[in-house]
Amino acid sequence: MPFKLYFYTPTHRHLTRLVFAVIATFAGSVALAQGTFEGALQKKMDMLLAPVKVMRDELLPNPVLQSLTAPSGWGGFGTYVFGGIGGNYAQPYRQRGDFISFAGFCFGNPEKAVNVALSFNATDVSKISNFSGNASVSRRVFTGSSISAGVLQLFADPKFSDAPGATIYVAFSHSIQSLPSSLNIGCSKLSYTIGIGSGRFYMKSPKDIAAGRGKNGTAVFASVSYELLKKVNFNAEWSGMNLGCSFGIKPFESPLALGVGLTNITRYSSDKPNASFVICYPLSINR
Repeated sequence: MPFKLYFYTPTHRHLTRLVFAVIATFAGSVALAQGTFEGALQKKMDMLLAPVKVMRDELLPNPVLQSLTAPSGWGGFGTYVFGGIGGNYAQPYRQRGDFISFAGFCFGNPEKAVNVALSFNATDVSKISNFSGNASVSRRVFTGSSISAGVLQLFADPKFSDAPGATIYVAFSHSIQSLPSSLNIGCSKLSYTIGIGSGRFYMKSPKDIAAGRGKNGTAVFASVSYELLKKVNFNAEWSGMNLGCSFGIKPFESPLALGVGLTNITRYSSDKPNASFVICYPLSINR
């Protein structure tokens, strides 16, 4: 896993919504398995960039991170390159942290056709190796809504992956139109996502199975995000495997995305909760 941020200027109200990967406050070597947090990052590769222009009289998601583990139905708008690095502490069933880095690009107009996002992950950050790939397609639909479909962890080395094969998913996202206006112009204070997928949304890791936590998750994932302050969201989510919560923060007047939260809160998967950190910066080439 993914990783969902806008850049505001006087002439552009919505440049990007969240892309991400994650930054941790520790250093370490690559894990023997990709772990839950990498899965979270990969799951969110469809959220590379968010809808940008207000083409209709509607409220869009606000420009702040809206989940850590559940994908979004929103994709990009225009052409962007992006990159990041991330990690969590501690890994499930281990006492060490884990890192992942990613880079990619997206292109296309989801209002007129679709936006396509392509990216790759490096699970061994220090050596920039152990790669896997992600691809997603998104399309704006009715007022305040978008859908996306994607495939994650393509070509992952089974020695470094704790999920068999690629993950396929479909997600729908909606920004509530009836609440009082967000502090961010043109945005909604409350947004949600619901989706379904295979792989990391459904197949538990070998360590979960060995610990007696069953073989399968729910396949269904969901998230809800509420704007607490103009640049702060509180997010609650179900990853298909476990419960998580996070704060999304947009600390500067720039496309920088930041998030911090807890994943694997319940005993449904993993042996303990994990602290996760997110940071990423996208660069617009052509809108």
